[in-house]
Formats: sequence, structure tokens, C-alpha cells
Amino acid sequence: MSTEKKVAFYTLGCKLNFSETSTIARNFKNEGFQRVDFESKADVYVINTCSVTDNADKRFKSIVKNALKQNSNAFLIAVGCYAQLKPEELAAVDGVDLVLGATEKFNVTSYINDLTKNEVGEVHSCEISEADFYVGSYSIGDRTRAFLKVQDGCDYKCTYCTIPLARGISRSDTLENVLKNAKEIASKGIKEIVLTGVNIGDYGKGEFGNKKHEHTFFELVKELDKIDGIHRLRISSIEPNLLTDETIEFVSKSNSFVPHFHIPLQSGSDELLKKMKRRYLRKTYTNRVERIKETMPNACIGVDVIVGFPGETDELFLETYNYLNALDISYLHVFTYSERPNTEAFDMKGVVPNNVRAKRSKMLRGLSVKKRRAFYESQLGKTATVLFENENKEGYIHGFTENYIKVKTPWNPSLINTLHTITLTEIDSDGLVRFEFINEPAFI
Repeated sequence: MSTEKKVAFYTLGCKLNFSETSTIARNFKNEGFQRVDFESKADVYVINTCSVTDNADKRFKSIVKNALKQNSNAFLIAVGCYAQLKPEELAAVDGVDLVLGATEKFNVTSYINDLTKNEVGEVHSCEISEADFYVGSYSIGDRTRAFLKVQDGCDYKCTYCTIPLARGISRSDTLENVLKNAKEIASKGIKEIVLTGVNIGDYGKGEFGNKKHEHTFFELVKELDKIDGIHRLRISSIEPNLLTDETIEFVSKSNSFVPHFHIPLQSGSDELLKKMKRRYLRKTYTNRVERIKETMPNACIGVDVIVGFPGETDELFLETYNYLNALDISYLHVFTYSERPNTEAFDMKGVVPNNVRAKRSKMLRGLSVKKRRAFYESQLGKTATVLFENENKEGYIHGFTENYIKVKTPWNPSLINTLHTITLTEIDSDGLVRFEFINEPAFI
């Protein structure tokens, strides 16, 4: 490949997608490509798609259109979950040259020849049953935090979810390789690693190509905590039924793991949890939140919740709202249910009108603002450690404390990727927290 060729990437969706985009980008670099911003002129544009995002097809078409504005002759490639689920649909979009499925995306450069645009998008997509091997990934260079993939796929059968159809069975990286990747990240001077996967609490299943667990998530946590040079380790989303007491207890005393958990709930109604085929009921979720707060009173707890699932009556929605209002949590990620073909919920009765879904979503987003504000207020006057990000946003630099409080201070590039001890002082009008440095330590 010519060293003059340029490639740009656009990632939709989750932290897992970001880790995989970064790995794919390194493959391009090894082939002599120069990575540029997506808003720049490039020879190749790679779009990593998501099947969870509402209006995925509309968003994809808009991104393609923007890429072609930069270079009408660019070679456009679609990868990711939506590309696996609906490859022909993406290939039919004007300007798309190549669509790669779940296994093919990691060998993207082998599908590229002279970058001549195709009259019709070319599809290379496996049957999802063939996605039974593991490809390790991590993001580096994109942010001050690194996303480290430890697991892929899912064996759960939630009635609303297409992820098992897009990513295949649950399988894990080897413990040895996860630790190797973590050490590589630490050697680059990155101070925070976020563990990511589809169902990371299921870590260890399929580690060596078989169904059984060779290791557990708790064993992974313990081994990662021993690595020198990692200042922070953060657990991304983990199922409540897989978050064990021993993991919570270990995090509370850990050298590196921070007091921040993101735990999907989806509904506060046992009736709907059963319809969703979740593997827990509300009692389990309450127990996990209470256990975390007992051991880590200042821990931040984020919650995923779906509104408008089939059969969600006004009464059942209020059951969820009141449950979350009373629960000691810190913020919500609210998802409006949208029908997904080839899922069980697609044909369920009790469809909730779109305007009602939107109203309920707005109510829960409002609750999230209230919850986050209350959590931030509870931390005022406390001492924390902040890691600063690398963007100048309207004259301010932002950072996150270990328990995920977002703070801001006037822009100072020397603060980027440094850790500082601070005292949280006040909440600003935009909902971010101001602070004071403690003895202004030397930059780390």
C-alpha cells in the first residue's frame, strides 16, 4: 500500500466498538496508511456501525454523505453490528463500496485492492454461527482513557436484543493476553483503562475455544490490579446477576479499580423483566446497589433503562420511575424501545405508541438530571483525584474523578492526561463541578 494513502474512521455505539475501531486502525497503519480525522479528505473511510442505535440506517446514510462531501472518489467501508445484521441494506447505499461482517472486519485491509470504487457495494459476511473465535482489541491514542476489550458475544436471550445475532456466542480473551494488552497500554503512559465487552461479567467462557469458564471475571479483576503503571481501572457495564459480592468487596479495597459501576436494569417492573427474559428480578438489583453503597458510600452507580417495551402500561412505567427515584443511584442511560426484526419482542402485543415512549423517555431523562445533581451535591467538600481529558471545550478543560464526577477548569494544555488531588467546591450552572487544587502537585 502507498504511504500517501489516508484513512479516516467513524464509530457509532459502545466502548467495545471504539476498542475495535482502534485495532482496525492499527492494521491500516501497518499497511502504510496515514490516519486522519473523519472531517478531513481521505482515500478510505471506515464506518463502524451499531445495531442498538435508533434510526441506524438514517444515521449511516448521513455519515456516508458527509464522507463523500470530503472526497467523492473515496472508498467507503461499513463494518460492525449493523453491517453483520443487514449487509445488503448497507451495500445498497450510494457510495458504499465494501461491507464486512463480524469476523471479516478484522482483516479489512486484505479486502482492499486498488481502492477503485465499486458500482455496487461488495459484501463479505459470515453466518453468525461462524463468529466463534476471539479477536483481542484495545483503543489507544484516541482519548486519555483506553478501552480494553476482554470479552465478546452473548449467550443471553433478551427478547429485545439483536447483539447475539450481530456478535455471536459469548467468548473471552485469554487471561494472559488481557494482561499483556494492559501492560502495553500502561507502557504508553495512559493512566486509565476501561474494561469492555458485550457481557464482561461472563468473562472466562470460551477463553480457549470451549464453552466452559477457564477463569472468572473476579480472577481477571484480581490479576489486573497487580499490574504496575495503571493508575485507574474502570469496569464498564456489568450485569447485576454477574456482579458478585467478592468483586464488590475487592474493588472497595483495590489499588487501581475505581468506585464506579454501570449496571443495566432495563425495567423496575418484575413483570417486564420476565417478558424481557432478563436473568434477575428487582430484588437482586436492589441488593447489588445496597451492597455497593455499604462498602463504598461515595461510589457512582449508573443505570441502563428501556422505556416503551411492549406491555409497558402507565402503571408499570410508574413502577419503574418510582423505583429508580427511591434508589441510591447516580445517573441513568435511557433507551427508547425500538422494534428490532428477528427478536422475540418484535411480535409482542401491547405496543406502546411512539409519542408515549418519547414522553416516558423525557421523564426519565429529567430524573437522571436530578439524580446526577444530588450525587454531585453529596460530594461537595470531599477530596478526589481528577484525570484531565485532552479537549478544549469553550475555553475549559474537563476531567473525571475516580467516582465519575465531571469537573472543569480554565483550559491549560499542560493538564492533559495528568492526575491531581482536588477538593470539590461548587456545582456550576451547566451542572459541572468546580474545584480547588490541593497544594498544586507537580504534574504527573
